[in-house]
Amino acid sequence: VQLQASGGGLVQAGGSLRLSCAASGRTFSRYAVGWFRPAPGKEREFVAAISLSGDSTDYADSVKGQFTISRDNAKNTVYLQMNSLKPEDTAVYYCAARTRYYVTAGEAWDYWGQGTQVTVSS
Repeated sequence: VQLQASGGGLVQAGGSLRLSCAASGRTFSRYAVGWFRPAPGKEREFVAAISLSGDSTDYADSVKGQFTISRDNAKNTVYLQMNSLKPEDTAVYYCAARTRYYVTAGEAWDYWGQGTQVTVSS
């Protein structure tokens, strides 16, 4: 599966952005999808993930209540709604996919998109 992340941009603190992760192929519903971002001392920090059908989600503690992940399998797209953005949310956000179930360890994901830059100004 090929992934294309989009929706990043420059926003003021307190603002919102919605990231999209569009996937190629007709078997998108067989993949869990996650979002990751670089963090100090880490190559990839887990942000959020969603199950194959969308009935299960998980979030990093740092974004719980602030970000919402969702998916539309008919459109082969996963979304990350980011609200109340803070300067520390500034990063390149990557979407990733793996079959069956999601995990928080970045190295366990098989397919990666190219990333979209999110910049939050104070």
